[in-house]
Amino acid sequence: MGLGFTMCVRSCFQSSCLQWAWRTAFLKHIQRRHQGSHRWTHLGGSTYRAVIFDMGGVLIPSPGRVAAEWEVQNRIPSGTILKALMEGGENGPWMRFMRAEITAEGFLREFGRLCSEMSKTSVPVDSFFSLLTSERVAKQFPVMTEAITQIRAKGLQTAVLSNNFYLPNQKSFLPLDRKQFDVVVESCVEGICKPDPRIYKLCLERLGLQPSESIFLDDLGPNVKAAASLGIHTIKVNDPETAVKELEALLGFTLRLGVPNTQPVRKTMEIPKDSLKKYLKDLLGIQTTGPLELLQFDHGQSNPTYYISLANRDLVLRKKPPGTLLPSAHAIEREFSVVGTPFYVMEYCPGLIYKDPSLPGLEPSHRRAIYTAMNTVLCKIHSVDPQAVGLEDYGKQGAYIPRQVRTWVKQYRASETSTIPAMERLIEWLPLHLPHQQRTTLVHGDFRLDNLVFHPEKPEVLAVLDWELSTLGDPLIDVAYSCLAHYLPSSFPVLRGFNDCDLTQLGIPAAEEYFRMYCLQMGLPPTENWNFYMAFSFFRLAAILQGVYWRSLTGQASSAHAEQTGKLTEFVSNLAWDFAVKEGFRVFKEMPFKNPLTRSCHTWARSQSQWYPIGTRSYSSVPEASPAHASRGGLVISPESLSPPVRELYHRLKRFMEQHVYPAEPELQSHQASAARWSPSPLIEDLKEKAKAEGLWNLFLPLEADPEKKYGAGLTNVEYAHLCELMGTSLYAPEICNCSAPDTGNMELLVRYGTEAQKARWLMPLLEGKARSCFAMTEPQVASSDATNIEASIREEDSFYVINGHKWWITGILDPRCQLCVFMGKTDPHAPRHRQQSVLLVPMDTPGIKIIRPLTVYGLEDAPGGHGEVRFEHVHVPKENMVLGPGRGFEIAQGRLGPGRIHHCMRLIGFSERALALMKARIQPPTAEGREQERGLRRPCFHWSCRVKSRVAFGKPLVEQGTVLADIAQSRVEIEQARLLVLRAAHVMDLAGNKAAALDIAMIKMVAPSMASRVIDRAIQAFGAAGLSSDYPLAQFFTWARALRFADGPDEVHRATVAKLELKHRI
Repeated sequence: MGLGFTMCVRSCFQSSCLQWAWRTAFLKHIQRRHQGSHRWTHLGGSTYRAVIFDMGGVLIPSPGRVAAEWEVQNRIPSGTILKALMEGGENGPWMRFMRAEITAEGFLREFGRLCSEMSKTSVPVDSFFSLLTSERVAKQFPVMTEAITQIRAKGLQTAVLSNNFYLPNQKSFLPLDRKQFDVVVESCVEGICKPDPRIYKLCLERLGLQPSESIFLDDLGPNVKAAASLGIHTIKVNDPETAVKELEALLGFTLRLGVPNTQPVRKTMEIPKDSLKKYLKDLLGIQTTGPLELLQFDHGQSNPTYYISLANRDLVLRKKPPGTLLPSAHAIEREFSVVGTPFYVMEYCPGLIYKDPSLPGLEPSHRRAIYTAMNTVLCKIHSVDPQAVGLEDYGKQGAYIPRQVRTWVKQYRASETSTIPAMERLIEWLPLHLPHQQRTTLVHGDFRLDNLVFHPEKPEVLAVLDWELSTLGDPLIDVAYSCLAHYLPSSFPVLRGFNDCDLTQLGIPAAEEYFRMYCLQMGLPPTENWNFYMAFSFFRLAAILQGVYWRSLTGQASSAHAEQTGKLTEFVSNLAWDFAVKEGFRVFKEMPFKNPLTRSCHTWARSQSQWYPIGTRSYSSVPEASPAHASRGGLVISPESLSPPVRELYHRLKRFMEQHVYPAEPELQSHQASAARWSPSPLIEDLKEKAKAEGLWNLFLPLEADPEKKYGAGLTNVEYAHLCELMGTSLYAPEICNCSAPDTGNMELLVRYGTEAQKARWLMPLLEGKARSCFAMTEPQVASSDATNIEASIREEDSFYVINGHKWWITGILDPRCQLCVFMGKTDPHAPRHRQQSVLLVPMDTPGIKIIRPLTVYGLEDAPGGHGEVRFEHVHVPKENMVLGPGRGFEIAQGRLGPGRIHHCMRLIGFSERALALMKARIQPPTAEGREQERGLRRPCFHWSCRVKSRVAFGKPLVEQGTVLADIAQSRVEIEQARLLVLRAAHVMDLAGNKAAALDIAMIKMVAPSMASRVIDRAIQAFGAAGLSSDYPLAQFFTWARALRFADGPDEVHRATVAKLELKHRI
């Protein structure tokens, strides 16, 4: 199926082979239809009375084909699933499963073991089984649906003879409309599988026919051979389209009368058929009284497109959507405008449109040929001489990209429904980074795979669709836009991609290779600013999606799925900003190094006494005159280079720590060791009120999550990093400022994903400090470092979800103020691995929550919040407490760890700084400055006299011992290294988003806990036995630094992540 070239540009191909190919294909199609009709008439009536269909591989995709594509996406060795399916023959798990001799659970267990043994790696067979049985995959081929309809219309019987199985819900897997068939024979019901002759005889018996009166279609050779041995006529199915052609030849009548990829016209998209028929009769000179057939094509997000059949003429009509439109959008008037509605009419071009850019079902060589043909036809478009074909005035000359940026900014503003931070950044960035040199050719403006019509039998482009955005401009815009799929996931609902697939195994050229292919054919050198073109292409796509969403709110969008696009604009704009950041780094690297003070990441020292006491660092990333610039655009490595308001906030927090927090530590520590430890300290509550009064409250929420500053201070990640480090010098400061885990992650979760009702009930009390919360994910029976392993169940029951599970290391659950448990469990164990989990908001007073015991970390209980082991037994939670929806748990867990991913690392720098300061104070002579420093950085002790005097060991003061000096030097170096890495991660998160910062985040989680452990251990060593006591915070610092090597993800996971990301950057 396809649409032809639009009228306005067809003239530019008059002399090209493309126009010849299009006309030739169209004529061949017409000739084939006439030849086919003659041949079928000649054959006369058929002796066949029934057609029997296999299911998998004939009516729906075969398990083997689904497995092949699933293996590519999940990086499982090719052929693993198919080998395991065949293992054991008739007595293998697959055949026994299809005879209902084992349950789904038993099959998956045995099948998983087989696959893992064969591949020597863990194979998530649950994910494969869920995909195989999902509605997305198990859809009947339209060509087969049409064929069955025609067969039954001719009075023949139809049957389905399937080797299938029972699902976990005890229903047989038959994702077909049973009304299509006179007889349904299922192996799991009968206890017999093909190729056992008995099951064929059973089907014939129920049809009441002899073998010679039926045709059987199957995709497996042994099944076809068994049927043929009984006298049944057979067709071996390799491709449904080809199989239908063979079936047509046997039956003697056509089975394909409809138009592929069409549907009845949607009610909101109806057009007046009578006036259209009159117009077409006059235009085409048709004399007919027959009806006009009108169908709507089922794709297209902007302009509705229709199939028209009138008096043996096949046409396509494309028009503007109804209602008020965005200015300059849907520009089709320049082609035709009649009967009050702007539209144009084209000839109908038969062929293939590939909607899925991963080209499922094709061989790798065929996929590569498709993309090569796509590249070639784009080169032909860009090689057309506009003047030679009379199109020199088809668009304005020069300044194409600046005009495009202005146009799409205007389009976005006209359809804007909320503030999207990445779009705001792009609107500012794009005009400042325009390419200096641009070629001018004919450009298509919307060039992508699903806008091409291919020859049905070879990789040849017959037609190019959707020329509404065509003009004269920079051809690289087309090249970049045709590569969008390379960077979009396969699950993207509007425009599928394949960035989660292995392109080498698929045979599809990578974006870089595709671009080189284009440059080679065009005789051009590769452009250096490719990232700009990709950034603009994704920005434009985001603007288009926002427009589609805006129209969906008024019922004007031509696609039934338009309402989904509202959630996608932000995702796409973040991709655009990723490319903007890459382009920025490229430009930065090419800048000549002249004056160090002009480089925003330059480090230079200042006088320490101006801002800091002894033992703290003082560095600036920018000249003193422009700290605000650094805060916004540079990597700020000193608090004094923050913007004036944030710098003032930092100093206010520093004073608060010195005046209120450090002096309160002895009393707070004593409370934690007392009999009343499981009740909150009154002093903590008093300090919270003081912090709130001074504006040192809820500092953690990042600006990108709270752009309107409704809930927090509106700090960037870099800005908060400096404040978080300062709070990290005390174990109690984060809670005092309402910036402690797990509340920070839970509050951010509610801000990002919660409904208004959920925010009102849970978020506001947490923000006000009136409640605490916990996050229940870790389980004792599984390796919870992989969140997909969790086993706790969430089962739907009436208006509730019922929770059952065993959790432990649930931080904060023992606190009497804990009112909310954010619970992660499995709602669908058969869904794809990362769609099985869901998140529920569970009130802590719900019956069935049983706290078994508090857990200790190196003997520390961490009261009053603690870390609990808990059982959830038949806990009923209202359905409205589900966050975001079933199956979104893994996505939420990742989002919850957004800026929260680096908060622990920031605090660990604070741990380390204080440990080093204590160590220096321990070994230095008792100066007034030293005493002042110790009062600010250590807990007062009952043995003050023995701490302030100079320590002597083996005849020398400690300050003169070489090993101690070496430890101090090593600790300073390691702290500075880790701090820079943490600040860089925060910087990349601010500029490019959490996803782009994945490598930096993994690196700091590798580095910070281990670094802190080493620095604190050296300080403990300098203190001797006193370092192990509760007189100093060192023992607790060490305990939590060590614990974070688990709690913030195991070191092994972070190392593996870093290695995998590093290997992606090929030399």
